[in-house]
Amino acid sequence: MKEYKIYVNGQFVTTQAVLEVTNPYSNKIFAKTYLAGRDELENAISGAESVKEEMQNLPSYRRYEILRQISDTIIKMREDLAHVLAEESGKPIRYALGEVDRASQTFLVAAEESKRLPGGYISIDWTSKGEGKEGWIKYFPVGMVAGISPFNFPLNLAVHKIAPAIASGNTIILKPARSTPLSVLELAKIIDKTSLPKGALSILPMDRKAGNQLVTDERFKLLSFTGSPAVGWKMKKDAGKKKVLLELGGNAGVIISESADLDLAVEKCLVGSFAYSGQVCIHVQRIFVHDSVFDQFKTKFIRKVKELKAGDPLDPETEISVMIDEENAVRVDDWVKEAVGSGAELLCGGVKKESFFEPTVLTGTQPEMKVCSLEIFGPVITLEKINNFGEGINAVNNSEYGLQAGVFTNALNEMDRAFNELEVGGVILNDVPTFRVDHMPYGGVKNSGLGREGVRYAIFEMMEPRLLVKPV
Repeated sequence: MKEYKIYVNGQFVTTQAVLEVTNPYSNKIFAKTYLAGRDELENAISGAESVKEEMQNLPSYRRYEILRQISDTIIKMREDLAHVLAEESGKPIRYALGEVDRASQTFLVAAEESKRLPGGYISIDWTSKGEGKEGWIKYFPVGMVAGISPFNFPLNLAVHKIAPAIASGNTIILKPARSTPLSVLELAKIIDKTSLPKGALSILPMDRKAGNQLVTDERFKLLSFTGSPAVGWKMKKDAGKKKVLLELGGNAGVIISESADLDLAVEKCLVGSFAYSGQVCIHVQRIFVHDSVFDQFKTKFIRKVKELKAGDPLDPETEISVMIDEENAVRVDDWVKEAVGSGAELLCGGVKKESFFEPTVLTGTQPEMKVCSLEIFGPVITLEKINNFGEGINAVNNSEYGLQAGVFTNALNEMDRAFNELEVGGVILNDVPTFRVDHMPYGGVKNSGLGREGVRYAIFEMMEPRLLVKPV
């Protein structure tokens, strides 16, 4: 069994609280790490506070060199990192490799953005009172950041908190998910070999009490959380005066117009629906297809779903594997059975075997069913007819969430209408809502969160503007 020490104030340490990590596919414990408690967290906070000024004054070229070194090293360790990621999360290796590539890219983007932090000039003499004066705006790091990352992208979503924090001159303490802490602890080994000031980063799997302190402790100036809405909004309520950045998921919708390229829509929706067993915040969950092309789409899509190769996540041919644990598979099974019991039709899938849940397509659902109204976070989608494009927009908007939406159409008026009327943080044309590149603004409205990630946009969240007014 491999041991992973936690990273506290620039040191790799152990604690009395052992955390065993289970491979979701084999259901066997394959590694162990440790849980940080109050003492380790205080050590991390003390270290972060001690290098706060050094981080703020770190010149741009140094930040760039640090971030670029991390990016380059991730690529050199690509295969090893992906293997660890696949083992701890059950993510098929093809997607684990993609996540490692994205993590490297996120650090590379952060390196570039560290050279052009926000700031600017403002004319003060727009009124007579301002004559003879000018203004300069400079952005300063907020201070110490608390980051909490989820299990589903254990490396890259942690990086989306760490990389912009370093680029903007902030210190950060990150709490990874207890089920998937290993890939980001491997990242700590990479970062530890750079010239980043020791203490600027700590990575701590934590017990509940220490984790709650990330939210409530006033020494943290920003909380960045990715996870469930119930937990996220409770954290915002408890966070006090600190800034809060929330990415809370959704039940993403797709509209397929009568003018759409159906083959393209089928291929994109297949991956968007079932990559990593649907355990993705922007997983395709609700597909609305124009009545005139519904039967064609359904036939092609179901055939492709049935061809998906299930198996060991470490097999390069595997397209879909287990969920993170059996508890979540049971929840998905319950929701599907509830929908079928209330009149929905099961087009394919619907079978659970331990932690594996078959790729599942339902139709004849109702908006109030859990498979439609909540975030299923599993390999299940609903497929429904619409009579016109406006009906599709209304159907997507009929949700408490609003993260991203996909629209397949070749009509310019429908593209414009989708962008102007869909109540989401991002509209993806002729692709699925699962599309994300790491420099774009990413976040949602309604119950999907608060603020934006994407390196440049997270940097803005992690800095505060200060105005200087001076004589010309």
